Amino acid sequence: MTHALSPVLLLDVMGTLVRDPFFEDMPAFFGLTLKELLAHKHPTAWVEFEHGAIDEAACMAKFFKDARAFDVAALKAHVARGYAWLPGVEPLLAELSAQGVEMHALSNYPPWWRLIEERLALSRYVRWTFVSCHTGVRKPAPEAYLGAASALGRPASSLVFVDDREGNVEGARRVGMPGLVFRDAETLRADLTALGIP
Repeated sequence: MTHALSPVLLLDVMGTLVRDPFFEDMPAFFGLTLKELLAHKHPTAWVEFEHGAIDEAACMAKFFKDARAFDVAALKAHVARGYAWLPGVEPLLAELSAQGVEMHALSNYPPWWRLIEERLALSRYVRWTFVSCHTGVRKPAPEAYLGAASALGRPASSLVFVDDREGNVEGARRVGMPGLVFRDAETLRADLTALGIP
C-alpha cells in the first residue's frame, strides 16, 4: 500500500508574504518616481545581486547607470522599515505551521533577505531554504523549481508553489509542480483547502 506524500509549500516572499519596498520606498529614498528609478538604475546590477554573482558592495557601486554615490546604510535602513506582512498572511502561516505543514521560501532575492528576517522573523513559519543569491538560479528558470524538489528529495508533483507573479507560477507548472497565484491571504487559504492542505 502506497501513502501519498504530504504536500510541502514553496513560497515566494516579496509580494506574496511580505510587502515589497522596491516600488514605493526605494524610489522615494532617492527622490524619484518609480519610472525615473527604472530609467536611471543599472539594467542588470540588482539581478546579478539576486543571482549571487556580485556582492552588495559591487551592486551598490553600479546601482545607477551613472555610478552616482549614495548612503548605502541609509538606503538599507529605509528599505528595511518598509518590510511588513501582507494583510492576513502571518495568521495564515501560523495556522499552517501549527498544523504541521512544511514550508520553504523559493525567492528571487539578494542577501538582504536577512533584513526581512531581522524585522519579521519569517523563519518562525517558513525556512529560508531556496533564495536565489544562494542557489544561483532565479524563477522562472526550470532549475529553480527542480533544484528545490531535488534538494528536498521529493517529486515536483508533491510540492505546491505559491507566487504573486503568474509567470513564475507557470514556470512551476511547466515542470509538473502545482502552482497557485497569490492574490490575498483569504483566497490562498481557500485555494490550499481545495488542495487538501491541510
